[in-house]
Amino acid sequence: MKRILFRSAPLALAALALAEPALAQEASTPNAAQAVSGGTGYIFNTLLFLIGGFLVMWMAAGFAMLEAGLVRSKNVSVQCLKNIGLYSIAGLMFWVIGYSIAYPGFEGGYFGIADFPYAMQGVGEADTGTGYSVASDWFFQMVFCATTASIVSGTVAERIKIVPFFIFVTLLTGFIYPVIVSWEWGAGWLDAMGFSDFAGSTLVHSTGGWAALMGALIIGPRLGRYGADGKMAVFPGSSIPLATLGTFILWLGWFGFNGASQLAMGTVGDVSDVSKIFVNTNMAACGGVVVAIIFTQLRYGKADITMALNGALAGLVAITAEPLTPNVGMAILIGGIGGALPVIFVPILDKLKIDDVVGAIPVHLVAGIWGTLAVPLTNTEVPILAQITGVVATGVFVCITSGIVWFALKATIGVRPSEEEEMAGLDLGETGIEAYPEFARGT
Repeated sequence: MKRILFRSAPLALAALALAEPALAQEASTPNAAQAVSGGTGYIFNTLLFLIGGFLVMWMAAGFAMLEAGLVRSKNVSVQCLKNIGLYSIAGLMFWVIGYSIAYPGFEGGYFGIADFPYAMQGVGEADTGTGYSVASDWFFQMVFCATTASIVSGTVAERIKIVPFFIFVTLLTGFIYPVIVSWEWGAGWLDAMGFSDFAGSTLVHSTGGWAALMGALIIGPRLGRYGADGKMAVFPGSSIPLATLGTFILWLGWFGFNGASQLAMGTVGDVSDVSKIFVNTNMAACGGVVVAIIFTQLRYGKADITMALNGALAGLVAITAEPLTPNVGMAILIGGIGGALPVIFVPILDKLKIDDVVGAIPVHLVAGIWGTLAVPLTNTEVPILAQITGVVATGVFVCITSGIVWFALKATIGVRPSEEEEMAGLDLGETGIEAYPEFARGT
């Protein structure tokens, strides 16, 4: 299969080469290249991708429930539609172009396209030479792409129309996210300088966080959220139990997110590593919850359930950059610091009048940056300069590209509903179906 290489800032054509499809995280996980070909190794490696993939797919339900619980009842149907729509768009775009940009590899390059479209490459073929099913690899990487889009959905909730949101998701999943991924997991320039992001604290979560931040800035806050007198209106969510259920679903799905990013399960060592990743992932989330509860109790005199939920997620995001090398104590510390970040940064965003409905920016962007910079604390082979470079480069690229898309949508088809539609609730204006028809009106 042919691939086009671009190695310089002007994106000049560098070479054409033959290559096999590459594992997404093979650049950051050495034993992925050591996967056993054929037989038992092939079966177990493929099984890890498939199990991890459907667990990460289940995270889409977690995002949907979390967002449905944290938005007002008059906007719940729209959030559910956005989440099932974005997952489907991500699947289509990743099949058509995203995978071809992200993963086949163009060593040291900045941008490239290989195997276009992916549909031509024989999905489902039992290529035992790779040590895993190509289709299982594609599926596992596709659900990561959808996760990135889910992050944006919660931040810009309650004041964006469906059509411009779906257009943004199309470009995010088809181009912006795959380019970022190619820099590290596709053996691009970040990988060449030693950057490490085991399962995507920066590549997935910060990418979604930066895109969400630009959306919040360009779209603006919800009507009535920030008054001219400086006072902030509180808009309670529709269902705390639903948001809690969504958090637990995401927590469960994260074992696939981090555990399957080991990328191999054909040896005793691989299985042992997956087990350690599970433990560290779980304990980081536990640390995040406990710190958030203590922090809010000390700061406000009351424990805040929404901060506890975001504490769990921030702890999970923080440990995602390196869930293998920390011991359990360090995993708890990394997750605990992550859990404190939403408590600190949510009020900061409100002071800046940046309206983030579900707290996705502190959880995914800020905790993702922290987790990425924390990698050298437990993996001394990773240079801190490379981590800083990866964080900054991702922020610059995603802010520029997503900003252009948001501004273009705002200037052309518009991104916000009318004031009347927003006040009445987007369920009526965008879908015509209220999630809670007996209670939604007047909320």
